[in-house]
Amino acid sequence: MESSTVSLSQPSASHPLQIERRALLPSFASMARSHSPDHNGVGEIRPLAAIRRALYIFLIVAGLAPGGCKEDSGNDVALLAALAAGGGCPSYDWNLPPGVPAPVVPSDNCMTPARVELGRHLFYDKALSRDESMSCASCHFQERAFADGKTRPRGIAHAGFPTGELHPRNAQHLSNAGYHTKLTWNNPLLDTLEGQSRVPLFSESGDNSIVELGLQDQQYLNKLASDDTYRQLFQQAYDGDISEQSVRFALASFQRSMTSFDSDYDRFIKGQGSLSPAAYRGFEVFNGEVAECFHCHGGFNFTDTSLHTNSGAVEFAFHNNGLYSDAEYNSKPTKGLQDISNQALDRGKFRAPSLRNIVLTMPYFHDGSVNCSSPPADATNRTAMEACAREALTVIVDMYRAGGDAAKRGQPTGAAVDASLIRPFSITDSQRDDLVEFLISLTDWSFASRSDLANPRPSHSRFGR
Repeated sequence: MESSTVSLSQPSASHPLQIERRALLPSFASMARSHSPDHNGVGEIRPLAAIRRALYIFLIVAGLAPGGCKEDSGNDVALLAALAAGGGCPSYDWNLPPGVPAPVVPSDNCMTPARVELGRHLFYDKALSRDESMSCASCHFQERAFADGKTRPRGIAHAGFPTGELHPRNAQHLSNAGYHTKLTWNNPLLDTLEGQSRVPLFSESGDNSIVELGLQDQQYLNKLASDDTYRQLFQQAYDGDISEQSVRFALASFQRSMTSFDSDYDRFIKGQGSLSPAAYRGFEVFNGEVAECFHCHGGFNFTDTSLHTNSGAVEFAFHNNGLYSDAEYNSKPTKGLQDISNQALDRGKFRAPSLRNIVLTMPYFHDGSVNCSSPPADATNRTAMEACAREALTVIVDMYRAGGDAAKRGQPTGAAVDASLIRPFSITDSQRDDLVEFLISLTDWSFASRSDLANPRPSHSRFGR
């Protein structure tokens, strides 16, 4: 394997969010091609032990530099410094597979079971909305990997918006949220779970925001303080401090506990299961130098935005994936990173989402614009959900192999599109279908029903969605 070096660039004076590319790690496929998988005689492929070891080792290395872009900022340098210092937190049982690194945890909000449990209660509690009509879980359903299955969600009803404001972007899933260095589709300033929760809790109507949960005063804290269970939970978690900060910190702890590493693909990598022949072939297409999916969706979390305890750099990138032309974005509710940077060259740039649990997280893209023709109402119906994902993902792969949907529709490619990544490429329909089967194998169905992530008080009218 060739060596790879990664360096952080200082922000450009002309562009505060300039990203500098460095060498890319090679793909899994280049390692796998030197071996031949053995067949177990029942139509499945079980890799040789050597292949499994090599692939798993590469997963961990790829988490450091899977081919994405790195950027340096004051916050990122501080994160790395805290990581190097060890953070000062006691150990926490993440229940991770061997070799998977833990998320980075800020030293002022160490992970403890009590904080996670408090966060779980708060996540499902409608007391965290102005009119007690919504909770965090209203836009993040566990059975959908904490996405919501909607094109775009709405916030609470309020003056002038009897059905709530429509969010400009799709609700992202929360699988492995603790590994993300940037937490929304297009805002690089929201880089900690502790800070990001201020947006849904307290945001107001504006050019790039809506009223989501709509909290305005301290009444929600009074409701929590009047509850015996909460008084006990806050005592165990934060020495009895029932405050806005403790609420945000507990929510962050709960979200960090949402780790997901038990898909068919994960079991294949660990040598505890197998992939279908189609999914294995799709694995090679994904990591090959024709489709090059791994450049934006690499590493163990299948994204190029990550930080963990083995990281050597704070890694993130925003991409224009060719979905719309620059002119078409004029009529869209969001223009991506340009909303924040006010730089024309950031038009249409969004964070590449993790592909984990992709069967559960439809509809796809920042605006939820791609779905199947008949989305299942029951997200627990695996057969129906996989059929829906198969249809929608086929559309997406066809879009990418045409060089983006704008190009496919005869529209000009956006100025921010990286032509080295978003460009027409040639794969057969059979290879496309194999790639889709590999993507489907990334879904961890046990995550969608884990009891430790479920509503802790389902019989209470205030808890749920």
